[in-house]
Amino acid sequence: MSRFISAALCALFVFAMSATDAKAAYNAAAGKPIYDTNCATCHKDGLMNAPKIGDKPAWAPRIKGGLDLMTIHSIKGFQGKKGMMPPRGGNIKLKDADVANAVAYMVQLSK
Repeated sequence: MSRFISAALCALFVFAMSATDAKAAYNAAAGKPIYDTNCATCHKDGLMNAPKIGDKPAWAPRIKGGLDLMTIHSIKGFQGKKGMMPPRGGNIKLKDADVANAVAYMVQLSK
């Protein structure tokens, strides 16, 4: 019985730590400089049909899909019906966390 309880407590700890990491994965404030230097080129003026910052109707379906999916599309690239997102916004030097934070920043301004 004690092995079962120990295993359950370990699993609970691992789950709690992964949930904490997931919440910490997005830092909108840290995303602002990334947006300013990398993302604004397209998202400020809608270049290549990128959704403009603050355009709630354009962002709504993307936001509905969740930050995780938007981050994956932003990291790997995405071809949509209206436009495309180059991998890492065209800057292959951006780290995954940088991209995630920039996505969170844009979403924060577009809700």
